[in-house]
Amino acid sequence: MAVRLPIVPNNITVHLGAPNDDKARDVTVSFTDYIANVASSELYPTWPKNALIANIYAIISFAMNRIYNEWYRSKGYNFDITSDPRYDQTYIDNRSTYENIDNIVGDIFNNYVVKGNQIQPYFTRYCDGRTTMCDGLSQWGSVTLANQGKSPLDILKYYYGSDISIKYDAPVGDVKEGYPGYEVGLGSAGNPVLLIQRDLKRISLNYPAIPYISTDLGIFDKETEDAVKKFQEIFSLPVTGVVDKATWYRIKYIYTSVKKLSDLYSEGLTEGEATFLYDDELSYGDTGIEVEYIHYFLDALAFLDKDIPRLPTNSIYTNNTISMVKAFQEKYKLPVTGVFTYSDFIVLKNAYRNTLKSFPVEYQEYVNELYPDYFLTRGTEGEDVRRFQRFLLKICKFDKSIPGVRVNGVFDELTELSVMKLQDDYGFDINGIVGPLLWRKVVELSKR
Repeated sequence: MAVRLPIVPNNITVHLGAPNDDKARDVTVSFTDYIANVASSELYPTWPKNALIANIYAIISFAMNRIYNEWYRSKGYNFDITSDPRYDQTYIDNRSTYENIDNIVGDIFNNYVVKGNQIQPYFTRYCDGRTTMCDGLSQWGSVTLANQGKSPLDILKYYYGSDISIKYDAPVGDVKEGYPGYEVGLGSAGNPVLLIQRDLKRISLNYPAIPYISTDLGIFDKETEDAVKKFQEIFSLPVTGVVDKATWYRIKYIYTSVKKLSDLYSEGLTEGEATFLYDDELSYGDTGIEVEYIHYFLDALAFLDKDIPRLPTNSIYTNNTISMVKAFQEKYKLPVTGVFTYSDFIVLKNAYRNTLKSFPVEYQEYVNELYPDYFLTRGTEGEDVRRFQRFLLKICKFDKSIPGVRVNGVFDELTELSVMKLQDDYGFDINGIVGPLLWRKVVELSKR
């Protein structure tokens, strides 16, 4: 399982003005330079060191909260934060910074504030405490506390509560955009689907017209499609049932809003809510449906491509898997590591999809036997469903215990019942969903 914890970004994109100021420039700077710039713009270098440290913790956490929740990107902007203190923090492009502030930032830039059992960087709202007052930290008030001998953590707890703590030595890296880069719809699977399902489940508590999603398989089924359609209807989006970039970020924005993740009084996000079924990287010894999934696609490519060895595989990531993955990575000009990443998966699916479109004439008899590269579930329609139903019909002719099938191109209740019976008979999870391994089993059975 993959836990998506916050990452301290290498860089941050700052909008030099108010959010809706289209004339303002965007600048991308290193995260440490940004924090030092804001601290030098808002704080006095002569303040007690503990006050400076407490304030810089607040500046770091505030910025990371904006990035982790994709606050501005979920509103359609292409930046992470603004330079306008009415909305965010004061950033002055190309200004000089103070040496003692630079030193503090260098020491603590990968530490941030958390509250209770929440994992998201806490929304450390603050104000100067003289000309402006707020519910969060008072910058001038922190000076008074530091002069009283309070530690940086004591100062933060004074303003944000006794359950405040510091997350130390967080990983540093490039922060990926939340949107996976492709539309997610009926038959899609993986962590993007789990994320959509998690968010819509929580949103439905505030908007009960949205049907509750009961599944936790990470497969985009009819139930999920119905919830997406209702969400799109409520928030004036095209009602397609497909999660494109606009729908993805509207879901993200509403989820952040109902949970108040960018608020002092946040409902918060626990580690369990940020844990997903599928690992972003697969390597030797890993097991599970995602391993079986890539084995199916790699085997199909290897059938036609002599550059990729066709080796025996099962549900375990073995040395055979490593050999096939390395050959695939080399063929498609990816980093040749033998470790299968999420980026590799996108390339693999596209390669498989292109293979289906250009299958050699001499192998045309096998085309109909190939899995269509997405899960078939209740409500799916089209030629791929019709192909599957034809295989299923052949099985029904010799196995009278199968409920039956109508070859109509619609994955209806009868098709689902027949699928569930086959899953029960042959040791699959009984969920009525057709993935690559069940597809292959049905094709195999149909040839008896």
